[in-house]
Amino acid sequence: MLATIESAVVFGVEGRPVTVEVHVSNGLPGFTVVGLPDTACRESRDRVRSALLSSSLPWPQKKTTVNLAPSGVRKQGAGLDLAIAVGVLAANGDLPPDAAAGVGFVGELGLDGSVRAVPGTIALVDAVRAPCVVVATAAAPEAMVIGGRAIRPVRSLADVVAALRGEAPWPEPPPLPPTAPPDPGPDLADVRGQRVARFALEVAAAGGHHLLMVGPPGAGKTMLATRLPGLLPDLGDREALEVTRVHSVAGLRLPAGGLVRRPPFRSPHHGSSGPALVGGGSSWLRPGEASMAHHGVLFLDELAEFAPSVLDALRQPLEEGSIRVCRASGTATFPARFLLVAATNPCPCGDGGPPGACRCSDRARARYGRRLSGPLLDRFDLRVDVGRPASGELLGGDPGEPSAAVAARVAGVRALAAERGTGTNAAIPVGRLDELAPLSAGAAAVVAGALRAGSLTARGLHRVRRVARTIADLAGRAEAVGEEDICLALQLRADPEVLGAAA
Repeated sequence: MLATIESAVVFGVEGRPVTVEVHVSNGLPGFTVVGLPDTACRESRDRVRSALLSSSLPWPQKKTTVNLAPSGVRKQGAGLDLAIAVGVLAANGDLPPDAAAGVGFVGELGLDGSVRAVPGTIALVDAVRAPCVVVATAAAPEAMVIGGRAIRPVRSLADVVAALRGEAPWPEPPPLPPTAPPDPGPDLADVRGQRVARFALEVAAAGGHHLLMVGPPGAGKTMLATRLPGLLPDLGDREALEVTRVHSVAGLRLPAGGLVRRPPFRSPHHGSSGPALVGGGSSWLRPGEASMAHHGVLFLDELAEFAPSVLDALRQPLEEGSIRVCRASGTATFPARFLLVAATNPCPCGDGGPPGACRCSDRARARYGRRLSGPLLDRFDLRVDVGRPASGELLGGDPGEPSAAVAARVAGVRALAAERGTGTNAAIPVGRLDELAPLSAGAAAVVAGALRAGSLTARGLHRVRRVARTIADLAGRAEAVGEEDICLALQLRADPEVLGAAA
């Protein structure tokens, strides 16, 4: 007999529908899986056999062939286990012929017959063509995020068989746990001093501008960066679904409600490889840290310690908001529209800055600065020096403004950008700069002088105008960008010491 069961596999961050065809016929007992399966798919034979026997269900002592259609697309992962098991039972006559009609199956089988959740449940359920999808109970909150499909959560293969035979109803979805209040995270009030850096952080959060901080160890660069997510507003429905899909495929833990509502914060180690940062891999095209920071913050601490080739791989996503990974097995596109925040020391010893403090030779400082390419530095809208705060600020200074107050101003600026149809000021198209960020006569003269001096590139000009638009919005000036705004934007973009030699 022949049975066809609907399922899906993940490719990149998208799901691809798969039809599991199972044929049981007379002949020498054997079990063959065809259709370009990977190792995990081929090993489904042993998992399915043990799950059936553990559930007191028969294993066919006949020739069994499983085809994963379309046969020309590579299949990966263990998410087809449940579909294969149901197909084997249907083809062997242990289930009614039409029992699985209109039902898709996504899940991994344990040897005891339990059904387990698999990474990428959101993408898989979205790709299944059937109107009803059976998933593991643990994956039910994630699966119900998609909507438009009936979700049947099950704990074991025995539950599936009983429901398909009509011996028992489908189990009810478990009640969602109460949503815990979001963690407020570290407060910006903990940062003492650093007036310029705090303002740059506010501008970065309000306009979505990339920020580079250069300063000695202990100056507070990491402390500032970790407080940036607390200044950002919650994600909208569309953004939350995009982020949740990426996190689901990456196997990250999701909130109790299923959707990721807070902007993610990712901080990879400086020894990370290119595929770890931008995504890829040999057999499984996995999203990297840049994609897991989608609609959030990607923080690169010790920026100059990253491999230059790894950093330069970020240049395309910084411009386009996506990453295309090409392999022999196919091309996957990962979303990667993130706010890049980086921190680095001014030199190898870290004490560069005050005269006589640095112990590095001029050659060592120049070589250290060249680790960051000019095109990469040009993509930072804000580049600020962060010095060590004075002892008086650390011991007896007043606390800084709390995150809640700054977040309120940030939300106001982002609301203005949304009314303009751009989302953030950093995303203002070049063709709309004259409309949304017009320059006053004084501001235009300042920009013209910077261009003539060669301190500003064409791309830098567009970025400076966007930053100036954000500064004006924070100050409550909705009209043309003034000379004060453009001068402040240029100051915040000044090349930090030593690293400016690479720009």
